[in-house]
Amino acid sequence: MTDIDYMKQALELAKKGIGWVNPNPMVGAVIVKDGTIIGMGFHQRFGMPHAEREALSGCRQSPQGATLYVTLEPCCHYGKTPPCTDAILKSGIRRVVIGSLDPNPVVAGKGASILRHHGIEVTEGVLSEECRKLNRVFFHFIKHQTPYVVMKYAMTMDGKIATYSGKSKWITGEAARLQVQKDRHRYSGIMVGVSTILTDDPMLTCRFNGCKSPQRIVCDTSLRTPLSSRVVQTADQYKTILAACCTDQAKIKPYEEAGCEVLTVSQKEGKVDLKELMIQLGKRNVDSILLEGGSTLNWSALTDGIVNKVQVYIAPKLFGGIHAKSPVGGIGMESPDNGVSLSPPQITVLGEDILLESEVL
Repeated sequence: MTDIDYMKQALELAKKGIGWVNPNPMVGAVIVKDGTIIGMGFHQRFGMPHAEREALSGCRQSPQGATLYVTLEPCCHYGKTPPCTDAILKSGIRRVVIGSLDPNPVVAGKGASILRHHGIEVTEGVLSEECRKLNRVFFHFIKHQTPYVVMKYAMTMDGKIATYSGKSKWITGEAARLQVQKDRHRYSGIMVGVSTILTDDPMLTCRFNGCKSPQRIVCDTSLRTPLSSRVVQTADQYKTILAACCTDQAKIKPYEEAGCEVLTVSQKEGKVDLKELMIQLGKRNVDSILLEGGSTLNWSALTDGIVNKVQVYIAPKLFGGIHAKSPVGGIGMESPDNGVSLSPPQITVLGEDILLESEVL
């Protein structure tokens, strides 16, 4: 087997940490000696041992003289856990193969440099694109200190997210809806506007067995979220943030007593300043957000420049209707040249539906 083959195995291990390690990166590690895998590991939970230490602790024989394959550069600083470079040096590993360097300024090439300084052979860039893609959220969060925002919506083939009467359940089939639940597990937060709460009274939790629910974030300029709504009534069970421009303590107090955090944000054009909100959420270690808002919030998010990725579920249906809503509202663009440019989409077939995923350029 080649370096690429072993790195592919490390990548598959890393994926097991999806949704559990945020805001840390997903990392997998494989230890090979004399052509045989003697140890494997991955970062399982935030605060738990990193992939390298997991792989070393599970070795079936001494790693002396072995090769370590790891999807991300080993850390060289004290955080929730000790430096992985120390464990590697102590183990007697002869060679380390790295998928991608760590963009974290406290690492950023220093881990690889320390290993080389102590006589370990280091090979970088094996399946680097795949390794970076896996941790796109982490790379963005480390660089910008704001959440990676995924704008998600489902629509018919004629571009409608609801019928003219406002009904939208269900546009897509079971396979597509299951994928949405997995993404709710994957990302740290889920965000909607208060209109969604008033219209649908959703729970905004992950209904997929064995997964976690994201932090719930409601953009609610004037605090109109009903105290009887399900997000407020379950705020003691699921982290719930109401982003508001309201400073009236008498109005805020009932929400806080119910278990909600009311986050005061500046107002921009009569609505929550989304850029400021992203900064505040970043300080709370919310590294990623699944934006499940309606057309109004989608338009605001796009024009405020906070959207990094667009997920579009397309169902083989036609609703018609000049008053039936489309995914993005607002005044719209004056010219085709002003449109938001997206990368060529990744296409996934989910039952009878199609998922298109593009990065915002």
